[in-house]
Amino acid sequence: MDNNAHDVLLKLNLPNVKLLELSKFETDELRQVKPSRTKGEYCWTLTPFTPKFVFQEDSTISRVTYLDADVWFRKSPTPIFQEFDASGKNVLITDHAYAPENDFSVTSGQFCVQFIVFTKKGELVRKWWEERCIEWCFSRFEDGKFGDQKYLDLWPDKFPEHVHILLQKELTLAPWNVARFPYGQAIFYHFHGLRLLEKKKVKITSFYKIPNVVMDNVYQPYLNDLKQSVMTLKGQGWIFQKQADLPNCFSLIKFTLKSIYYSLVSISDSNIRRF
Repeated sequence: MDNNAHDVLLKLNLPNVKLLELSKFETDELRQVKPSRTKGEYCWTLTPFTPKFVFQEDSTISRVTYLDADVWFRKSPTPIFQEFDASGKNVLITDHAYAPENDFSVTSGQFCVQFIVFTKKGELVRKWWEERCIEWCFSRFEDGKFGDQKYLDLWPDKFPEHVHILLQKELTLAPWNVARFPYGQAIFYHFHGLRLLEKKKVKITSFYKIPNVVMDNVYQPYLNDLKQSVMTLKGQGWIFQKQADLPNCFSLIKFTLKSIYYSLVSISDSNIRRF
């Protein structure tokens, strides 16, 4: 999403990875709205464009899966694709599947922009989404919209012949539904709200209650992976910067609850030091 990220990843020379420079794909309409949006809002604006960029780069590709950067796979996603193929549809979306105590569907949407699949035949849906995000894509709830995400709520009714909603909700876990499903069934976990802070600390969540068994078996190995990734990136000249906290996404009252912190440096298989 920027030249610095591209340059660092280029140095890593990762196998099976092909990098696309955003500047080579940005359209005039994207450049026009870019100054009016924050960096995060512009990234959201770009989401519906990313499958198109990939299809444009390689005409042999028939299916593109968009992933959020804070999604971590615990198992092969094959069962998800098998369900999608069996549906005969052209677009796959996933339900937030909120636990009742964490239901933000009114403001954040029923569906989550975390794992979305498009085939070329899903272009009608993707193009509609692209046009809406150019018109409006901001980090606030307004007139039934929120970022790029609330638009998905309209898809099942607007494009019923194209859109499939993943039925196996237990395969896609996140802080908002981890208390609802057994963690062991999850194919991936979405680490929403996790932030890398100064002094080698990590903010786990702002207010979601995470079961201890999930801390031990999901968060700890993920933090181990994050630590290794940070070390690898630093070896390529990447300079660590503290991440900003989530703005304007949830009720400010919720943010008065105590946050949970863990240390990146003291993580081991048997111990996590709490702050």
